[in-house]
Amino acid sequence: MTDKQQSSQPQTGAARPKPGPRPGPGAMPKKVKPTPGMKAQAPVSVHPVTSNPADFGRVDADGAVWLRREGHEDRVVGQWQAGAPEEGLKHFGAKFDDLATQVATLETRLSTQPEQAASIKSSASELLGGLDHAEVVGDLNALQVKLEALLRDCDKAQQDVAQAKAERKDRALRGKRALAEEAEKLGESSTEWKAAGDRFRAMVDEWRGFRGLDQKTDDELWERFSRAREQFNKRRGAHFADLDKQREVARRKKEELIVAAEELQHSTRWAETSAAYRDLMDQWKAAGHAPRKVDDELWERFRAAREVFFNARKADQDARDEEFEENATKKQQLLDEYSSLIDPKAHLENAQRLLRELQEKWDEIGFVPRAKIREFEDKIGAIEKRVTDAVEEKWRQTDPELQARVNQFFAKAKDLQQQADEAKEAAKDKLAATLQEQADQWRQWAETAQASTKSESEEN
Repeated sequence: MTDKQQSSQPQTGAARPKPGPRPGPGAMPKKVKPTPGMKAQAPVSVHPVTSNPADFGRVDADGAVWLRREGHEDRVVGQWQAGAPEEGLKHFGAKFDDLATQVATLETRLSTQPEQAASIKSSASELLGGLDHAEVVGDLNALQVKLEALLRDCDKAQQDVAQAKAERKDRALRGKRALAEEAEKLGESSTEWKAAGDRFRAMVDEWRGFRGLDQKTDDELWERFSRAREQFNKRRGAHFADLDKQREVARRKKEELIVAAEELQHSTRWAETSAAYRDLMDQWKAAGHAPRKVDDELWERFRAAREVFFNARKADQDARDEEFEENATKKQQLLDEYSSLIDPKAHLENAQRLLRELQEKWDEIGFVPRAKIREFEDKIGAIEKRVTDAVEEKWRQTDPELQARVNQFFAKAKDLQQQADEAKEAAKDKLAATLQEQADQWRQWAETAQASTKSESEEN
């Protein structure tokens, strides 16, 4: 049975007190419309709040439902004539529970959605203002305490939200300003095209992560960032356009070099053509890169022309090496024959004569295979060195200029020694000491020079 049906029943006895006004719609939690950027919140979980209505109300004999509230006069909150008084108290107690649940819902909303503190405070204020007229039976004083605490919490939450908003704005301002400045540096001078391009894309993602900046400032900073990115893109586009031109020039140059290489590929003038191919290779490297899709193809054509020539040259050299193998055998026979005969220590002039014979026969034989050139050069070189060293040793031993220099040192030492002796006899001790020191020095130089000449002779 509804309250309206209960009030329409025939009444007897004294006039019944009229029910007070019901809490208005403002007592219910308001729905908050989502705004751009607001994160979706999980559904609020509210635990039902119950109260024992018998502790806070009664139903009199006339069916009037009374509310007892400490610090306030008892007042009638409704009529109940359709059943037992306990059922009436239970009915109005359930209405109190609904009101208490609204308060609990607001508390939960504040803890999960502090940015809605203003809306929650408005709803809590309406509930608090309607307590004195609420048609419920329950502990309204306790509910009043909770609502007053909720209002204070709303004020604190509003302050916290405002501070967080200010911090978020400051962080966004500093972050976006730094990104704009970095973008301007990259846009103005960076030539690391790939790395800078990747960085610009990463900065856009970072930009989106900064929130809370006012629209005007955000637009200004974004304009700076966009201009810098556009400047970089223009410079990069110009660079690659110029690079395309350079690569086209390189392509034409390499095609010319390919033609030249193909014209030479059947030449049998090995030395001259090898030098020409080295020059073509230097020009190829200096030409730079052609467009990527044709550069490898051009190189394969150029390399193929070179390989025709160098393969032919190698085949010719291999054939000649086979012919020269007999020359190597003949030269080895010469070495075996003359090596023991050429003995400059026994007879230098005879060794020189035999060496000239060996060299003449050596040249008449001709070339040896390429792989053995160094081997045979070292072998005949060792014989030539034996004779050359012997000639130089003989020259050193008979060099009149070197011996004269040694004799001069000894003569100088002898003269100074004589002067020192004379000064000592004349009691000129200081002069005698000086002259003696000089004589010793010259004698040491003479002995060193003489010893050096002897050691060189022994080593050779």
